[in-house]
Amino acid sequence: MRCKKLFEYEVQSPRQIAYLCPMELDSVQTVAFTGHRTYNGKSDTALFAMVQQLYDEGFRNFMSGMAVGFDLAAAAAVVILRNLHPDVRLVCAVPFEGQERRFSSTDKARYCALLAQANEVIYLCENYCPECYALRNNLLVDCATVIVAWFDGSAGGTRQTVQRARRVGLRIENLWIDPQQKLPGL
Repeated sequence: MRCKKLFEYEVQSPRQIAYLCPMELDSVQTVAFTGHRTYNGKSDTALFAMVQQLYDEGFRNFMSGMAVGFDLAAAAAVVILRNLHPDVRLVCAVPFEGQERRFSSTDKARYCALLAQANEVIYLCENYCPECYALRNNLLVDCATVIVAWFDGSAGGTRQTVQRARRVGLRIENLWIDPQQKLPGL
């Protein structure tokens, strides 16, 4: 596993993250995930089917923001896919070192197990700061051409990520209820 710490650079605003996208990632082959922490696993089958479909379309790099809920479920789906296709890469974009200290013991164990299986881990900030989640979300959008979301229309980081992805013209696959339904709340 390779580890990068982007906080070694002087990050002055979330917009700056576009210049920090890892050069090893080919955005044409990169998928990023965004979703709510309240994700309960009901779409796990659809999530794995989507990851497999994207692999079949040529995508090999999959980025997870590693938050509790949908992000961890997506990372787990990528690990399963990689067991079938060794050319799959899991890249974990972690907002700050030690983020898992805020997780329940179950979520912390899952997080650590998935992080250990990542091909690359990118830490955006050394410690928590108010903009660290926005930096992570911007990195996800800036490094991908497809966003797979579990977005129910509610306010928060997932909404901001989906809105930004839409503004820059990314393909968005929303697994919340009906993936063909118009994105709620936008």
